[in-house]
Amino acid sequence: MDLEGKGVLVTGSTRGIGRAVAEAMAAAGADVRLVARNAEALADLAGRVAGTAHPCDLTDPQSVDGLVDRIEAESGPIDVLVNNAGIDATGWLFDQSPAELESLYRLNLITPAELCRQVVPRMLARGRGHIVNVSSLAGVALFPGFAAYGSSKAGLSQLTAGLRADLRGLPVRTTLVELGPVRTEMLADANTYEPTRASFRRSLRVGVLVEFTPDHVATAVVDAAHHNRRHVRLPRRIAPLAALTEAPRRLTELLLTGIPHQPRR
Repeated sequence: MDLEGKGVLVTGSTRGIGRAVAEAMAAAGADVRLVARNAEALADLAGRVAGTAHPCDLTDPQSVDGLVDRIEAESGPIDVLVNNAGIDATGWLFDQSPAELESLYRLNLITPAELCRQVVPRMLARGRGHIVNVSSLAGVALFPGFAAYGSSKAGLSQLTAGLRADLRGLPVRTTLVELGPVRTEMLADANTYEPTRASFRRSLRVGVLVEFTPDHVATAVVDAAHHNRRHVRLPRRIAPLAALTEAPRRLTELLLTGIPHQPRR
């Protein structure tokens, strides 16, 4: 998709990967719509990238209800949705409260699904659209301390595969972004739990993983949206591991060739 003049909604846009993606999309000529909780930080970023700010607590179902309607009424059509917002809650699963678990699964999985539910029919009506879901390699291979986070990201990856199946042959594309360690506050938080920190340390030492900057990820996301790429996998050296997880999905796609992928109206 040519991003010049296109409406791009980025969630979790005031920090880390989200902020870098918003800046990169704006640099590519997109009209960015920014969503996060911090209204002051949103306003500052919106001023710098000539975008629009839409404060919202994405863990609150009432705030998320009708969010796409409100944004499009104020700022115009959303052509690209980047579901980036997420939390990790790294640690011993059994020390986490019910509220912490509910917030994690809601922000990392339920809200992205809900935003897709809201925006895809509008994209189909306009004949164009792209969904970018920012997942994690923790959804493929888990370190200790990532039981909740990894399972939520595995769900997001599977959601993206399901969207791809439902949208086959239609003018809305999807990109699944599966990331290793990125130098953000989230990574710093994950490293406060010793088993997780030790796992990262060993993986980095033996060269299985390398760290990336948010800007590196943002460049890859913009390129994927522009060229309709199905996947962004970083670091590339362990992309084959993620591809193994993808193999049953691709085989199923081949098996279902010719079968209608959406209801007949």
